[in-house]
Amino acid sequence: MAIDAIGALTDPARSAPANAGIAQEDFLRILLAQLRFQDPLKPVDNQQFVAQLAQFSALEINRQQSEKVDQLLTLQAADQAVGLIGKRVEVRTAQGSSTVGTVAAISFRTGEPLLTLTSNGTTLLDIRLADVVLVQ
Repeated sequence: MAIDAIGALTDPARSAPANAGIAQEDFLRILLAQLRFQDPLKPVDNQQFVAQLAQFSALEINRQQSEKVDQLLTLQAADQAVGLIGKRVEVRTAQGSSTVGTVAAISFRTGEPLLTLTSNGTTLLDIRLADVVLVQ
């Protein structure tokens, strides 16, 4: 899950699809198919086989690290949001203008913190951290 920090620029086109990764079971199926259908006169070289296993291990470690980083970003975003309670902030609105108000509350939707802003007696709901331009 990607969480935006305060003032972060987001580009939804750059996000990877949910099924972009390969699971360990998928890799083992591919490996078994490769071994089953290999040419008996030209078997897979042992060094190649070990290199493929090492590469998959490295990919699995990288995937696990990526999950941990995502968890840390989620915690950091929640921490940033809590730190904004009671502070005056300037936010970008959907119309492209900006509004200044005080953060009154925080809610979470699918792990993403959303701010509730009060400005001149008006309440703005579901403000993302990425929409915060300035903290006063």
